[in-house]
Order: sequence, then structure tokens, then C-alpha cells
Amino acid sequence: MELFSSAWLSALLAIILIDLVLAGDNAIVIALAARNLPSHLQKRAIVWGTVGAVVVRALMTMGVVWLLKIPGLMLVGGLGLVWIAYKLLVPADSGDEHHPMATTFWGAMKTIVIADALMGVDNVLGVAGAAHGAFDLVIIGLLISVPIVVWGSTLVLKLVERFPIIIYAGAAVLAYTAAHMVVSEPLLDSVFDASLVNRVLAHAVVIAGVLLAGRWAAQRHAHSTGSAT
Repeated sequence: MELFSSAWLSALLAIILIDLVLAGDNAIVIALAARNLPSHLQKRAIVWGTVGAVVVRALMTMGVVWLLKIPGLMLVGGLGLVWIAYKLLVPADSGDEHHPMATTFWGAMKTIVIADALMGVDNVLGVAGAAHGAFDLVIIGLLISVPIVVWGSTLVLKLVERFPIIIYAGAAVLAYTAAHMVVSEPLLDSVFDASLVNRVLAHAVVIAGVLLAGRWAAQRHAHSTGSAT
């Protein structure tokens, strides 16, 4: 594809739109993972979390042809994202040393990179298709979307501090993304492709399950904390 040709520019526009449409998920997971950090580390986590997301997605895009050959990839990624969405709702001091909401910078970074890698499958497939093999387009598109993700993460973090209910909204978005990945798994086409009811039910079960389990864990933690005092 010739540089700056009409085809090149239209492909670049498509990639940017794909990145920006899916940037909301990135912003949410970065903001939620960073919310329990000290204020002087929050901005650092947002910037480096975004960098990590870009690197992970660029590497995944390079290997997209290989990734497409892995059976069950969408299913495994979706189930992994369900766990991430649930753990984001669990209080950070619940005693789990591997908790993704850890109050350390590296704990937050681990959550951000893992969640972005899991969520990035749809993004990678879309971007790779729009780029038509031109990896320079992928890199340019990702670089252009970085400021949007950083700004979005900062905005979400500020809103979470004022309105904690947004944490549950964010977890619901991640759960929806997870359900979509599971429903899109080719191995499960016979279950979901022919039945709208099954697809809707799968989304409802995953979202409700994550929110209810997270709420129960938070209430249990509050009760145990109250009993200890």
C-alpha cells in the first residue's frame, strides 16, 4: 500500500476509529486499577499502563495470523476477563497478595497489562484487517489513540473518586466485553450463532454474575472489617 495514498489514508482512518471505539475499555481498566494508588503514582500508572497496552496490542497484531489458528482463544480470553472484572470490585485490602487492585504501582501495572491483553483480541483482529498487512498503519493508529486513552483514563479516575458507583459500571462494561468474547468463540458457534436468546442470556448471566459476586465480596469484607473493630 503506497504511503499517503487514498487507500492508505482510508485504512488509517479505519484503524483510528477502531482504536478509539475500543479505547473506553482501556480507559476504564486503567483507571480502576490505578484508583487505589497514592495520588503521586496514579498519573504514572496511567501513562505507563497506556504504553503497556500499546506495546501488547502491537505485538499481538504482529502475530495475528498465528493467533487466529489457536482454538479456544476467545473463550479463554473472555473467561480471564471475567475474573479481572470481578477482582476489580473486591476491596484492595482483602488479604489476597495477588489482588489486581494492589496498592503498589507494579500491582496496578500487572492488572492493566493483563486486562488489556485479554480485551485486545477483538481490537487486534479489527486493526489487522483494516491495515491489510501494513504494520506502519497499525503503529501510527495506536500512537494517535494514545492521548485519547490517557485523557479518558484520567477522566474516569476523577469520576470514580466522586461517584464510586462508576466502579460497578466499569466492571459491567468489562463483563460485557468478556461475554462478547465468549459468544464470539468459533468453537461455540453451534451454541450461539443460531440463537439470539442464548447470546443475550450469556451476556446477562456474565454481567449479573460479576456484579453480584463483586457486591457479595465487598459486603463480606465490610462485615469482617466491622467485626474486627
